Parts: sequence; C-alpha cells; structure tokens
Amino acid sequence: MNRDKMIAALSEQNNSWDIIIIGGGATGAGIAVDAASRGYKTLLLEQNDFGKGTSSRSTKLIHGGVRYLQQGNFSLVLEALKERGLLHANARHLVSNLSFVVPNYDWWEGTFYGVGLKLYDMMAGKYGFGDSRKLSEEETLALIPTLETDGLRGGVIYYDGQFDDARLLINLIQTAAEYGATVINYFRVHDLLKSEGLINGVITTDLENSKIYKIKAKVVINATGAFSDSIRKLENSNATNIIAPSRGTHIILDRSFLPGNGAIMVPHTSDGRILFAIPWHNKVIVGTTDIAVDKADIEPKADQEEIDFLLQHVSKYLTKDPTYKDILSVFSGIRPLVKSGASENSYAISREHTINISRGGLLTIAGGKWTTYRKMAEDTVDEAIILGQLEPKKSVTENLRIHGWTEEEIDFNYFGMYGSDAEFVRTLCNQYNMYKLLHPSLSIHEGEVIWAVKNEMARTVEDFLSRRTRALLLDAKASLETAPKVAKIMAKELNRNHLWIKEQIKSYTELTQNYLPKDL
Repeated sequence: MNRDKMIAALSEQNNSWDIIIIGGGATGAGIAVDAASRGYKTLLLEQNDFGKGTSSRSTKLIHGGVRYLQQGNFSLVLEALKERGLLHANARHLVSNLSFVVPNYDWWEGTFYGVGLKLYDMMAGKYGFGDSRKLSEEETLALIPTLETDGLRGGVIYYDGQFDDARLLINLIQTAAEYGATVINYFRVHDLLKSEGLINGVITTDLENSKIYKIKAKVVINATGAFSDSIRKLENSNATNIIAPSRGTHIILDRSFLPGNGAIMVPHTSDGRILFAIPWHNKVIVGTTDIAVDKADIEPKADQEEIDFLLQHVSKYLTKDPTYKDILSVFSGIRPLVKSGASENSYAISREHTINISRGGLLTIAGGKWTTYRKMAEDTVDEAIILGQLEPKKSVTENLRIHGWTEEEIDFNYFGMYGSDAEFVRTLCNQYNMYKLLHPSLSIHEGEVIWAVKNEMARTVEDFLSRRTRALLLDAKASLETAPKVAKIMAKELNRNHLWIKEQIKSYTELTQNYLPKDL
C-alpha cells in the first residue's frame, strides 16, 4: 500500500464513490473489505492511523464470550462462535487456538463451570476449537505450573481463539485495497456534504499537508466506534448520544509469571468481572477492567485503581505475586458500548451491534466486538445498498481469505505474524543488510521498519512501534529506547528532515509515559 497512490485515486475517481467509510478501525476496515469485494467503489478515511483507537487495544481474544453466556445472551454467543470459526479459517497466520483453564478452589466450581462450558462447546458446533473437560489437580498444574496450589481442587479446560488485533487490522486494510478500495490514514473528516437535506459526501483534510477535499458518495458510513457521536453531531449538533463509553485496562508481565501452555480465566472476580491471564508474544496479558467513563479519549490512560485491581486479583491465582516493578506496559482502550438505558454497570451492557440511519441518511454502525466485525460489516453494507440504491450484490466475506493467509497455521512467533508476507520481509531485511534486532528485548528487526513504511502505510514512529509491531504494548521502556533508531530509518524512507526526527522522538516519549505506571 502506498499513501501517495491512494490520495491520487481521489482525483482519478472523480467523486463517483458508492460508499465513503469514516473510521479505520476493525468495523471500518471490515466494511471496506465487504463493500470492495462486492464490487462497490469504496473509500475509507481515518483521521489517525489505522487501528489507533480501540481496535489495537483489545484483550487479543477471538471468542464467543463466556461472559455473554452467563448473561443469557445466547444469540450473541452463537453469532460470535460462528464468526470465530470463520476468522480462524480466513486468517490462520494471526488467529490461533488457545487453551483456557478455569481453576477450581470450591467444591461446586468443577461441575458448575464444566456444565456451562459444555454448553459453550455445543453452541460452537462445527466451528468448535476443542472439547472442554474437567481436570485433576495434577493436570491443572501441568498446564499452569505457576497456579496457586493452596486449596486447588482441579480445573476445567476449554478452548477459544487468540489473535494480534493491530496486525489483523492492517491485513484487513490491505485486503480492502487488493479488492480496489481506496484507504487513507491521517485524513480527518470534519464536515458532511448535503444536497436537499440528504448527506451525499464529506469534507476532509489531509493532516500531513492541510489540503482540504470535498468528496461525494451515494452513502456515507460512520464507523468511528467510541467516537460515533462526534460524527453524528456534524449533521445534528443536538443529536442524542448513543455511545456509553467504557474503559478496559490491561497490564503486561514477563512470561515467567505464566510459563505453561495455557491461559487462566477467572469467571467471577469480587465485583463480577471476568479476569484473564493470557500468554501473548512471549509475554503475559492480564485484564481487563471495565470502567464507565464520561467521554472517549483517543489515548485513554489507566488509573491507579485499575492497575491495583488487576495486580491484586491476578495475585490470588499465581504463586509469584506481580508488583508494579514487574509491569512492562499498561494499555487501555475505550469500548464503544451502545446505551441500553437499563444497565447500571458497563460490563452488563450487551456487545451486540446497532445500525442507526439519521434523517439525513448518515449510516452509523456502533457497538459489537472484534470477533463479530465481519458480520457487522455485512449487515452494514446490506443497509447501505438499500440506502444508496446501489445495485444489490451479496456478501462474499464468509470464505474470503484475508491478506497474509497461509494454508497451514504459522507459529505465533516473529515473522509468523506476517503470514504469506514473511519471506518477503526476510528478503527485504537481507537486501538492506538490516537483519539486526532494534533492541535486545524486542524481537523486531531493523528491516521491518522499511517494510512497514513501504508496504503498510506506517507514517510515524508510533505507527510502527505500537501497531505495525507491538513493541509499545509488550515493553514500553524498551520501545522508547529504540525510538530514535526507528525515527532515523523512517525519516530516510519518508524523505523527512532532522526536525521531523526530533519531533517524532519527543512525541513518542510523551506517549510512552501513558504506558508506564507512575511507580516505575
């Protein structure tokens, strides 16, 4: 993907777009793939980098949702389990099967959770990842050697999906481009065009050079997630908010805290939340919190209470208790929950998606979760066809391979995340003699910076260290130490000067402070 070529396509298309998508997260990217693969002329505009918001800050799970099973939301679980299976088939290089152990410390837990997870298996049907079963104490410790043994009676094992959210997002953007969509980051939509009271386009600015564009389309789709209301208010400043934002926080620990082959799932903490401890990229993710917030921030920051909650609760299940000094990174994301009016707690609000069409014809898709992004996209484009009076065409994404797909599952380690591009990345590293690691604590090679700029539209140091690779999330301090080297490599590829390098390092240094607890 090349940003300059994408921008050139704006003029070449001569304002004859079928669909304009505002928002380059999971939902927007999914819509772009669905619309472009049906043959519609599709434009996606993202004001930051692709996946800058919620879509790169998830718990890294592709799952049916045990939580929703507890809530009795069977329709959402059924849909999500099917989508989990489809995504595993269509993105084998990024979606893998992971075993989860529910440790049992009370006499009733084995039977209670065992029955519930058998129902989970049954609902998955042909899309199942494996059969759940009860474990003895010895079997449980074989899978989770660092599990607290005091009072342990055994456990229940079940299977769900794990993925790299930001990498999948980039691959979706690449897939959309391969099917003819024009996709551009750092393009901010700041107004809507109207004709006879109906929305027929957008006014947008290229944030890299401040050039303003007026672009028309038959349908404008608002897929900005937690920021949906801000776009809706471009049409009607008095529009009632439909989003109830919620912040979810995670901490990253060294792999020594969870050295086994499985993850831990605690189905009920002291305040009713589910807690996960999950191996990921040779580190451990612990999460998540669920805190209602007044507004959505593009760079949400965890508070002390959330970090303490995660440390205290995970310590109950591990023989080695993590402290602030063990935290490698802290990251938070804003969930775009749709207001229900009945739920007091954000973790009780359904994750089902909602499609809203305004009087002026702005189509907003909100809610949902990563696992169901494809179905959300299909539903949205189906509505867009009717709204924009487009030629009806059926969705083809159920069996559409996502960029990077490989015949066999790939090891979830480095270069594997590139899937079918892995050999090209290796070749580039060798070609430029840039096979050295950027940092001894990060499995990232110098040549990957060039790859990200040339092929994945990375424009800033943050783009590369946070989303093209996951350095910021995996080890914030190490990522900061490598930022100057990354900035110099990117500057050469992007034809930037020394002032750009200085500004990038300063900006990334400030950003990194949000990912390190104050105690460190």
